[in-house]
Amino acid sequence: MADKPTPGSYIDTQGMGAPLSPEEAAKLKGEKKEYKPMVVRPRRLHTPQMVKELKILINEVLDEREGKTGISYFDTEQFEHTVLDQEPPYTPYQ
Repeated sequence: MADKPTPGSYIDTQGMGAPLSPEEAAKLKGEKKEYKPMVVRPRRLHTPQMVKELKILINEVLDEREGKTGISYFDTEQFEHTVLDQEPPYTPYQ
């Protein structure tokens, strides 16, 4: 069996509120607070950047099926640049 803590070795937080007048207690007892419903943002498996790249990939595959050609977004050799420059812009297949 666990030993009881010695008095004074812990803080008893029960009943630490300020005393209320009977009117205040009656007011709080009958009062119900109305809470707004919580807003839930759904979680997704892919990051926004991954979604963007997946869309590009799917569209490139569909364009290739239609016979369109161009530089693939995933052909990284075509998009090489120095750290001082911006990445060259991607243009969809035509």
